[in-house]
Amino acid sequence: MDYRILVVDDEWNMRNLVKIYLSKEKYQIDEAKDGNEAIQMAQQSPYDLMVLDIMLPDIDGWEVCSTIRQTKQMPILMLTARNDIKDRVHGLNLGADDYLVKPFASEELVARVKALLRRQKINEETHDTLLYFENLSINGESREVKVLESPVELTPKEFDILYLIASQQKRVFTREILLDSIWSPGEFRDLRAIDTHVKNIREKLRKIGLSYNPIKTVWGVGYKFNISEDWK
Repeated sequence: MDYRILVVDDEWNMRNLVKIYLSKEKYQIDEAKDGNEAIQMAQQSPYDLMVLDIMLPDIDGWEVCSTIRQTKQMPILMLTARNDIKDRVHGLNLGADDYLVKPFASEELVARVKALLRRQKINEETHDTLLYFENLSINGESREVKVLESPVELTPKEFDILYLIASQQKRVFTREILLDSIWSPGEFRDLRAIDTHVKNIREKLRKIGLSYNPIKTVWGVGYKFNISEDWK
């Protein structure tokens, strides 16, 4: 499959380096030199993945990621010069899918990109069940979530977590199981990321108007689906 990737970085050398690495895999690479250009290009053209630098001259990568996530569900791999867990958690809150710290080896970049694309393809092919609950619908084929017929914008990881838990309502999922089921081996893994994603899912569903908490915390174990528990 021919994948189209948008590389966003204000440094020409870095954009060119990423382009060289990914072009060897036969990916089609487009480039944006700042945040505004990246948002405009992403809104006008379909991309399978975005490689996004955090430090940009106009609006930073955080804002770009947040803006893109309002309308697009493509995976976002963020580049950062700081190996700071707070940055990573902040990015997950905004909808980032993975991180890569500069400087990086070409093999690692390619592996991360392949893992994200592979995971996205699997999700698109296997999520083919329409789930209905009280005031909540989850369409695995179109990857749409609605509350009272109003769409809920979830990131790819948020959708995958909600769909997996909702499709197996009697099962309790540990954080480790969720990581192994949804994250690819080459992706950055952190158990705390699960809690961050679940928090985001709950807040988004409640904000749209869902009257109950569909993801119940099983203390000391993990999470399970529940349509009867009130919000706490």
